Amino acid sequence: MDFNFVGKGVVITGACGIYGRWIADAFARAGARLCLTDQDPVALAARLAEAGGAEGSFVFAADLMDDAALRGLGDALATRWGTPDILVNNAGVYPSGFLLDIDAAEWDRIMGINVRVPFLLTQTVAKLMIAASRRGCIVNISSGAAHRMRRSVVPYCLSKSALDRLTKGYALELAEYGIRVNAVEPGFAPGSTSSPLTEAHVLNTSAGIPLGRVSGPDDAAAAVLFLCSDSAAYITGTALAVDGGNSIGSLAVHQAKKTAL
Repeated sequence: MDFNFVGKGVVITGACGIYGRWIADAFARAGARLCLTDQDPVALAARLAEAGGAEGSFVFAADLMDDAALRGLGDALATRWGTPDILVNNAGVYPSGFLLDIDAAEWDRIMGINVRVPFLLTQTVAKLMIAASRRGCIVNISSGAAHRMRRSVVPYCLSKSALDRLTKGYALELAEYGIRVNAVEPGFAPGSTSSPLTEAHVLNTSAGIPLGRVSGPDDAAAAVLFLCSDSAAYITGTALAVDGGNSIGSLAVHQAKKTAL
């Protein structure tokens, strides 16, 4: 399906990450202007140059855990665009650690980046949309971990469960303004530099995915564009899994029987 987002302004957090890159590229190809955010200004500028984006695209380098930076982003959007049309809350962390070992500061960091930032940024952007009478779209990048607990990453699972509930809460409260809020739960895509995975973990996880492969550049990105398109005009408050079946179960066989028949 071809999507047309010419004239639309799209904000993407965590734009230098794997999914951030793929989503930004997809929106740029569809003609959108981009506001890309992440912490590293050099990497961010290079990312926008690589992705492209329509005239009026810009970057905003900041740590969005800083409330002043969040307010600054809102001010920049209001000044440059008036209001965005689309917000993609993509920034997130996936640290590993057992509950008995994680300290309060790490807990707060995980919940802050994965839940608090989407809560506050959605609040900021929604107010801009409402003031401009813009029937916008917001997509949160969640995870199948919202439904399936994983040993050693329990805080991450909890944060994504909370993000899915936040998605539904905002969908309910913003519906009267014509603003739709949904979530996409992408599949497994190794290669993150902020939350690196061991080779053994990558191989083990990949082997169990029902559709037989890891996520690629067009999988979750296409789902995000669909949910922001007119084709999804009657969809709000949903969480769409795009993970090759990974969240429903694993192909791993733990008994002696190794074949289906």
